[in-house]
Amino acid sequence: MGLVKSEGDPSASHNCFAHCIGQNYRSTDDGEPGGTAGQPMLNAIESEGLDHVCVMVTRYFGGTKLGTGGLVRAYGGCARTCLKEAKRIFVKPKIHIEMSMTFNLVGQIYPLLEKVGARRFKEDYGKDGLVTLEATVESGKLEKLTQLVKSASSGSINLKKVPTPEAE
Repeated sequence: MGLVKSEGDPSASHNCFAHCIGQNYRSTDDGEPGGTAGQPMLNAIESEGLDHVCVMVTRYFGGTKLGTGGLVRAYGGCARTCLKEAKRIFVKPKIHIEMSMTFNLVGQIYPLLEKVGARRFKEDYGKDGLVTLEATVESGKLEKLTQLVKSASSGSINLKKVPTPEAE
């Protein structure tokens, strides 16, 4: 909602939006007749096969009444055109992992993380002599990383999935 508030024009008659993130979706008609703005934009998102996307259409009333059919065509058509022309960025799902090891194994693990394209972002050198590393890895590469780490550590390091930090 923060994006919608920051990008909408308060002087406009209507700032209608639709977004889809996985199984979560929402839309608003922002004062237009029910089902004439948000739902057609959700339909446009669905017809383009997109996910993790938000569309906003801002309308300024110019004196011409479009009617419900005209509004559906205007909002849905505008959203569809924008979605077709927008640059698409394909994002592979990532998993947040954590592993603890003795200090002498750290140097062996770093190259393995690089090999599978994992991104390290936190290291904790504990007083107990253990080093805890946190990283993100593409979900499709987790099994390979797990095998590499188990092999390099003779099974002494276990990777565990942990919740993704909000900053990620």
